[in-house]
Amino acid sequence: MADTLETLTDAMLTAARRAGADAADAIAVGGQSISIDVLNGALEHAERSEGTDIGLRVLIGQRQAIVSSSDTRLETIAEMADRAVAMARLAPEDATIGLADPGQLATDIDVAALELSDPAPEPDPKELEDAALRAEAAALAIDGVSQVQSAGAGYSNRAIHLATTNGFSDGYARTGSGVSCVAISGTGAEMERDYFGDTRTFRSELLRPEEIGRIAGERTVERTGARRPKTGSYPVLFDERISSSLIGHLLAAINGTAIARGASWLRDGVGELVLPEALSLIENPHRPRIGGSKPFDGEGLPTVQREIVKDGVLTGWVLDLGTARKLGLQSTANAARGTTAPPSPSVSNVTLIPGTQTREELIRDMGTGLLVTSMIGTTINPNTGDYSRGASGLWIENGEIAYPVNECTIAGNLREMLAGVVPANDARTHLARVVPSLLVEGMTLAGA
Repeated sequence: MADTLETLTDAMLTAARRAGADAADAIAVGGQSISIDVLNGALEHAERSEGTDIGLRVLIGQRQAIVSSSDTRLETIAEMADRAVAMARLAPEDATIGLADPGQLATDIDVAALELSDPAPEPDPKELEDAALRAEAAALAIDGVSQVQSAGAGYSNRAIHLATTNGFSDGYARTGSGVSCVAISGTGAEMERDYFGDTRTFRSELLRPEEIGRIAGERTVERTGARRPKTGSYPVLFDERISSSLIGHLLAAINGTAIARGASWLRDGVGELVLPEALSLIENPHRPRIGGSKPFDGEGLPTVQREIVKDGVLTGWVLDLGTARKLGLQSTANAARGTTAPPSPSVSNVTLIPGTQTREELIRDMGTGLLVTSMIGTTINPNTGDYSRGASGLWIENGEIAYPVNECTIAGNLREMLAGVVPANDARTHLARVVPSLLVEGMTLAGA
């Protein structure tokens, strides 16, 4: 597959030059995926997809245009290049667009060290069906589960190749396997739903389907009899399954696109405390067998490990070449690229330094408050950081779980929330975002 994708990117660059482009980059993505869904002990849906998508960006001076296709014939590629050049000639000028300097490009790339592709053969659909059925049966075996809404298993094997007219050409393959289950308790207006799933680069590292179904079932039963909590100001513990959303808001606020537009509540935050002094947020795109790992970014720059937040202090922005030029800075090699759009900044793997307490110890110490296990909807003011989300979870009284709650809203300000977070030590280390449960003091709850 890699040779085929490399050939396609070379063909696109050749066609772009012939069409009159001053510079160009090309990306080809291809592979296959299988997904199996079961219901009531029988196969419900099976799908297999295969294909290749290609994208071409051409530059005429300081103008650019992008075209994409799933048709990889040479005549189509030639038409794409002609169309892209014609579009670029009409596009507005942008002084910040352009390819990397050759000296910035990644060299001596060791893709094998990242172990992004499982060498095991593609699983048989029957094997995936069996895994989904086992997860469903395990969920149904939990006392209180009335039905399983869905149980599924899947596998994907994708490859990417990026090439540019300034001398970069490389690619890599990535596999993924997963099993998931959604269970329901009760009936009618008393129905509650929850889920669990596991996804890994190497299929052999997946949790057993029985474990996945059991956790989904137990989480669902835990929500039975939910009611609205008290209104007031209380500590809120964001469970590990959703705590990464808080760090996601931080990463969105330091994204170069938001900073260049001045539309961020952290637009003046470099050098300031954004997390407690004991905490650091580390980006490491080179973690083996992790879904977010990559050897180079979407513009061919070598990816590097860095401390985005060091001892609570924000060290810099998340930048690609374009946003870096807008801000008079250097790219942080965070460009992400698909076949249909130009590069844009995006973070890969991040790890928040864990705390020393368990989740249970934080629950004990918080006294009375809310353990949030799921959220719906979002209202975030990107300029001020004002935060409001619908939430459900478990009410805590005297340091112990008292009863399930739903239909409430939690609100605060992200700058204040993040500055005082207390992390647990329960993060799952195989995820791209390794974030433990996070305790936030004094949030506003709107409930009963």
